[in-house]
Amino acid sequence: MYRYTLGSDVSMSDVHDTLLLAVLAIECMYGSAQARLELFHELDPKKRVCVIDASTPVGRDLNQLFTGFLQKEFGADSFRVERVPHGNPLTIPHGGDHG
Repeated sequence: MYRYTLGSDVSMSDVHDTLLLAVLAIECMYGSAQARLELFHELDPKKRVCVIDASTPVGRDLNQLFTGFLQKEFGADSFRVERVPHGNPLTIPHGGDHG
């Protein structure tokens, strides 16, 4: 699991659109059925957090696309990404790698 924490100056509506674009790209690469079976992601606009499960090849590719799109659209300093080993990734206290 990877948890993205978005900066206060980033529009969460735009982040939602960016996530949908990344999911669309995954569907083009793997097909909608495989994407539907192997993707897990959750966006919590109030907490300014997005979580992506990267435990499958489809999820790893979504994670890479989403990271790249965020960097291009908002800049590398506009978000933090950290690996979450287990537990609820939306409620675990922050800490770890920054990206």
